[in-house]
Amino acid sequence: MAPITVGAVAAHFGRDVDRAVAKAVGIIEAAARDGVDLLVFPDASLGGYIGDLNAPDVAELPSALDADGPEIAAVIAAAGAMTVCVGYAEASDGLTYNSAICVSGDGVHGTHRKVHQPAGEALAYAAGDSFSAFDSPVGRMGMLIDYDKTFPEAARTIALDGAHIIAALSAWPASVTDRASRLPADRQSRLFDLYDAARAAENQVVLVSSNQTGVMGSLRFLGQAKVVGPGGEILATTRSKGGLATVTLDVEAEITRARRVLDHLGERRSETYVLDPVPAVER
Repeated sequence: MAPITVGAVAAHFGRDVDRAVAKAVGIIEAAARDGVDLLVFPDASLGGYIGDLNAPDVAELPSALDADGPEIAAVIAAAGAMTVCVGYAEASDGLTYNSAICVSGDGVHGTHRKVHQPAGEALAYAAGDSFSAFDSPVGRMGMLIDYDKTFPEAARTIALDGAHIIAALSAWPASVTDRASRLPADRQSRLFDLYDAARAAENQVVLVSSNQTGVMGSLRFLGQAKVVGPGGEILATTRSKGGLATVTLDVEAEITRARRVLDHLGERRSETYVLDPVPAVER
């Protein structure tokens, strides 16, 4: 494929869904003028994230939206030729999921429901149960939602399914137990960047990492949207500020170069690995 321009969004999205949709559409339109081909929004862009990881207030949860509803339709209409990944609270069969959807003007290309839930998030959302890749106008890709990227198996599963791009959508806050006076010095700030680089490098893929900024309830979000190359190098970043991290690259050429001598996926010795024989609840 030809080179593409990739963008990762760092921005604040609150509870007002109509305002969030209008803001997302505005960002998409501005990115289109700049020639962006793949745009990745944060987790919970349409309606915001929960405000407390330990005991989320059930009266203040994000509005659950239908994947076929007018909010997603507005994103599809704005996307046009661009591939757009956006996070939202998905209503399905009486449950609410922390979800991401990948669309273009042609419709939906892929979806993901967050699998790994930190602290009290299970009080607000049901958990997803799978990871997979899908074909999109910018190539084969997959999605993770914030805490998912802490687990190497999640990104590895997507890479083994043929993804060359992983979109990691986050609403990743600063530490709630050991908060630093400056965001760049926060423990979670370091981990956020570490996981982004590690997941890209160990799978030799391009990782596009978005994140919320600002404050929601007791949570202060880190920003730090970035694009990471298949060698783990940060190609573009917003740091802790809001904005759009963009870079133009030939994804296939970069991955071929990274895997020319050391091919991590091809050189695995899967027969030697312990595949979690004891259920987690019994530990």
